[in-house]
Amino acid sequence: MTRSSANAFVSFRGVEKSYDGFKTVVKRLDLDVAQGEFLTLLGPSGSGKTTSLMMLAGFESPTQGQIFLDGKAIESVPAHQRGIGMVFQNYALFPHMTVAQNMAFPLEVRGFKRVDIQHKVRQALEMVRLGELAKRYPAQLSGGQQQRIALARALVFEPKLVLMDEPLGALDKHLREQMQLEIRRLHRELALTVVFVTHDQQEALTLSDRVAIFNDGVIQQIDTPQALYERPANTFVATFMGDTNVLPGVLGSLAGERCEVRLDAGAQLFARGAPGLVSGQRTTLSIRSERVSLDGGAHYDSRLPGRIEECIYLGDHVRVRLAVAGNPEFTVKVPIAQRQAAWREGHQLAVCWHSQDASALSAQPV
Repeated sequence: MTRSSANAFVSFRGVEKSYDGFKTVVKRLDLDVAQGEFLTLLGPSGSGKTTSLMMLAGFESPTQGQIFLDGKAIESVPAHQRGIGMVFQNYALFPHMTVAQNMAFPLEVRGFKRVDIQHKVRQALEMVRLGELAKRYPAQLSGGQQQRIALARALVFEPKLVLMDEPLGALDKHLREQMQLEIRRLHRELALTVVFVTHDQQEALTLSDRVAIFNDGVIQQIDTPQALYERPANTFVATFMGDTNVLPGVLGSLAGERCEVRLDAGAQLFARGAPGLVSGQRTTLSIRSERVSLDGGAHYDSRLPGRIEECIYLGDHVRVRLAVAGNPEFTVKVPIAQRQAAWREGHQLAVCWHSQDASALSAQPV
């Protein structure tokens, strides 16, 4: 029988999911989550991240494989018996119940005594700083208040695990950022174990201890936010996790981490090589937009000619789009104080960077 990892609080072992028997939407999933960890499942629509969360919650069943929670297999355990808190994008509050009644509901179905329910509801509302709203109905609350109540309801019965499915997707940018800080605070203060689903890369960077990036039902890479951003495993991870420029080519010589890339456009450059690359294979050279300088000095060891296609003003910075080495979408983020009046459409200049900031990556996803 398959077993969970010794130190894992949540384990997926060989988990697959197919809805129709033909297309597999989650493939060969092996994943461990430590107790107290904040893990984000990140990926585009249809990548398998939400299906994985729903299998852990008990709303979907694996086609094969096992899922463990605190060392026990839970595939046959009904969702309401798993002791898991859930927060959804649409809040899922009962409109005919007051805030206090919404909060009490998960305690009532678990058989808590009335005096304990009152205490826990009051405690949970204070935890999200909304104790004065106990008698209001959901329709009388703002979007941010409703999301706080939904979060408090998921925590009121002190679950072993909290799952969040795009919980901030319906909020505007300002409220979204406020709720990110609220979730971070609660995770740390309560030592929660959280599995969080989003398609928002910035949200994943802000909240997570680790991020698992999904594509086509397979985890492409799982690591800390900084490691994913600075050391992506392949081109899909690099392009999905933030803005990057990719230039196709062939891998040349390798010397430790340093490798040569012969671009299809004819130039020869150097970069850090991702593990597993071999000389002669197809690769992409990836360089983050903020790591590129326009008309930089001689201390940059990588340089290509470019032509400005567009300059986009974004407040604190300018996004300059150029045609570089056959890529008409090469972008550079320039702090607003460094913007030059001469930068207009058609202007010719060099794009420059340090070779240690560029990565040579596998062109194929896992």
